[in-house]
Formats: sequence, structure tokens, C-alpha cells
Amino acid sequence: MIDLKNLLVLDIETVSGFQDYEQLTDRFKKQWDRKAAFLKNEDQLSSKALYFERAAIYAEFGKIVCIAAGIFTKGKDGSPGLRVKAFIGHEEGLVLEGFKDLVDHKLDRLNLVLCAHNGKEFDFPYLCRRYLVNGIEIPFVLQMGGKKPWEVPHIDTMELWKFGDRKSYTSLDLLASLFNIESSKDEMDGSMVNNVYYQEQDLNKIEEYCKQDVVVTANLYLRLNGMSVLDPKNIQII
Repeated sequence: MIDLKNLLVLDIETVSGFQDYEQLTDRFKKQWDRKAAFLKNEDQLSSKALYFERAAIYAEFGKIVCIAAGIFTKGKDGSPGLRVKAFIGHEEGLVLEGFKDLVDHKLDRLNLVLCAHNGKEFDFPYLCRRYLVNGIEIPFVLQMGGKKPWEVPHIDTMELWKFGDRKSYTSLDLLASLFNIESSKDEMDGSMVNNVYYQEQDLNKIEEYCKQDVVVTANLYLRLNGMSVLDPKNIQII
């Protein structure tokens, strides 16, 4: 088990790059149409409708509006605690720069380990791609070039749960239910973020949801390592 003081638990929230398909350039409309043709589409939505529904999950067509990060601390009684803060905003570059400053300059970057649920398939590669798109150097802890798999300082709680099984996706909400961890999905879930961002224009709601996902992921990591969940009084939300 990783020393908790070196572990940073993160979650990202993403939205489509634009509110409407018609805001895309002609070049990108063609690219999205090609992508949409291969997507599972049981409701037979048009390419335009699929853009609002699905573009956010692809780094080529979406953007990051929130990154929440949780650092393990020690509570007053010596048990694990968690300090959570978020980088959020309409300007993706500023969100990415804020997170980079944290992990490159304010933490021990040589010993830092990132943890996320489905992080290896989503959060980590999405972050790397959007750093490149924004012309920002990828943070040290996300740089994977030339490293062997076991040298990459990333932990994925979904991978921990799989125990080598490759057949299926297991949601954070399902595992939270299984381990009796308070859910972050009571008021919203990931499928609602695009609507909350563009229709409700409620960044605060997205921020709180993202922070709560970090708390749930931190608790799941602890349970997967035979430890008790965090005492709420030891959780500090910045």
C-alpha cells in the first residue's frame, strides 16, 4: 500500500467544447460526424444531438472545467484525514495551470502518486491530452513516456477492484454502495454535467459534485486496502 502522505486523489469534470454543434468549425463538424457514426446510438439521435450528449467524454471534442484534488492528512486523533480543493473555471488553461502548480511545485512531485476511479482509462489520459492542446507542459506526475508500467505513479481504484478481470466496467457509485460509502450521485451524476454547465450555468454545483467524488474515491481506496472510511470530521473541503 502506498504511503497515504504521497497519495493525491483526483477527479475531473468535462463538458463539450462548445454548447452547440453549430458552433464547431466546418472541419470539426466533419470530424465529429465521423466519430458519431461509430458511437452506440440506441435512441437514433442525430450527429448534432449526439454532440451535446457525448462530446464531453472525448478529449478531442471536450474540455475540462473542474479538477478536484484530495490530499491525505492526519486527523487530531491520528486517523487519516483528507483535504480537498478544486480548480474550476470557464478557461480550461487556467484550470490546468492551477493543478500543475499544485502537483509540480507545492507537493513532493518525486514521490507523488495519483489515484482516480477509472483514472487510467479516463482522467489521466484526458488530462495529458488537454495539457498538450492548451500548449502547457504536462505535469511531472502525468509524464509517462519511457516508463515501464510499474514505474508509472498512478493508481486506479476500478483496476484494484478488477483483480485482473478485464470483462467489465464497475462504476464508482456501485462500489460505494457495495462498501456502504456515502454516495456523491444523489443529486447529479456525470451524465448531467454538460447540462448543468451550459443550461443551468452552475459551476458551483459541478465543483461540489467533483469534490464529493474525490471523497468517495478516497474512501473506496481505503476500503480496498482493508482500512476504515474517513471520519467526516477529518474531511476538510476547501
